[in-house]
Amino acid sequence: MSGFNSLIPGASSVKPFPMSETLHKPAAVPEDEPLGLTIHTMPVLRDDSARSKAGRWKMIAVLLVCASPVIASYFTYYVVRPEGRRNYGELLTPQRPLPAIATLDVNGKPGDLKALKNQWLLVSVASAACDTACQQRLYFQRQLRESLGKEKMRADWVWLVTDAAVVDAQLKPALIEATVLRVSGDALAQWLPAANSQRLEDHLYVVDPLGNLMMRFPANMDAPGAAKAKRDLNRLLRASGSWDQEGR
Repeated sequence: MSGFNSLIPGASSVKPFPMSETLHKPAAVPEDEPLGLTIHTMPVLRDDSARSKAGRWKMIAVLLVCASPVIASYFTYYVVRPEGRRNYGELLTPQRPLPAIATLDVNGKPGDLKALKNQWLLVSVASAACDTACQQRLYFQRQLRESLGKEKMRADWVWLVTDAAVVDAQLKPALIEATVLRVSGDALAQWLPAANSQRLEDHLYVVDPLGNLMMRFPANMDAPGAAKAKRDLNRLLRASGSWDQEGR
């Protein structure tokens, strides 16, 4: 070993490599750190009044969704009027629901006027004698319904007879598809409004499928008036097509 060291100048002054210190020195231990705690907010339970309020809002939202097609159809028909067109029929406000009035059909079977709900109704009123003006209205009612084509099954034409007299047998063949009911004239006067200086018998009335009286055509309709009434009915049926179904 002395010979080996003699080959390196100053070898005697070189300190040996500290192997033992490198291999056996323990690793540094990090200082202790405080344990961190995360505090989570406890869930807040709503009281009964809050839940009730939320439930009411949900119920209102459901009602609005259900009513929106009806509202949209009326808005389209009465508010959005392309090209400035006008209705021939007069809108009746406030709407008047079908009243609970006792009825008798042509065979004497009792019923209730509210049973006519769930169809579009084109309504006329007259005594059983049915003079020339009455027969003209019945004719226009039938023709207006037929003019609806495939949509006619969504509408009924109704003749409300205000007395107990016998209906003329000559009229019966033309009334095969009509709904003919005997109703108290006084009760009808509380439901059907006539224009100024007119009788309720002078008009044709429109009732929507929800059972609301909503339109009155001008008194003593003629052929040009019937053509305008047809346009009104077509628009009403188109506007309600999303929510009104065929048949009662």
